[in-house]
Amino acid sequence: MNMTRLSININKIATIRNARGGKMPDVTAAAVNCERFGAEGITVHPRPDERHIRYADVREIRPLITTEFNIEGNPIDSFVDLVLEVKPHQVTLVPDAVDAITSNSGWNTLKNRDFLTEVCKEFKNNGIRTSIFIDAMPEMAEGAALCGADRVELYTEPYADMFPTDPQAAIAPFIKTAEAAREAGLGLNAGHDLNLDNLEFFIRSIPWTDEVSIGHAVISDALYMGLEQTIKAYLSKVKIF
Repeated sequence: MNMTRLSININKIATIRNARGGKMPDVTAAAVNCERFGAEGITVHPRPDERHIRYADVREIRPLITTEFNIEGNPIDSFVDLVLEVKPHQVTLVPDAVDAITSNSGWNTLKNRDFLTEVCKEFKNNGIRTSIFIDAMPEMAEGAALCGADRVELYTEPYADMFPTDPQAAIAPFIKTAEAAREAGLGLNAGHDLNLDNLEFFIRSIPWTDEVSIGHAVISDALYMGLEQTIKAYLSKVKIF
């Protein structure tokens, strides 16, 4: 059996809560239940405006996690301080603008090498596995290795967009980049717009993927299928070997 882990991003649950105010749905309970239903990790992406996951949520969730906790975000000072405080298993560095609706590109690891090297060093000195979010370009994986990252996360929206019309063309740059990451000694994560239609093909094509992080599609499917059955369905697309 392949070792790809399924991490559930629970940001969307916080978005629903914040739309109404109050505590329903309970984000902390959601994290616990995702694990109970089979998720092998929990991902959160706290943004500075706290429009979905709040910094306080991160602090509440951390002690309850029994699998792996992954915190994504742009390493501004407040984010770095939060990560160093709660010490997740993994931090994923994402080059979000403050007003970004969602992550829409990876780091240029060559142009930002000095900055990313400094950030990676600080997190790794604190025992936190560090992953850099990149586009499907082999040179960006090579650059991430030079920054001292442990892993890269492939930004998979371009794959998801092209998959319905040409799966082979869609996956080709991701295979090349995944191979470059492997040759550079990096672990491999993937995320953004992966869903029940395109996930299995991705894993079959790149079976050494360490982790996929999925949020929006999981919560969308859960509206119809229920959260437990949805997580089981996603696991069935990942655990294929």
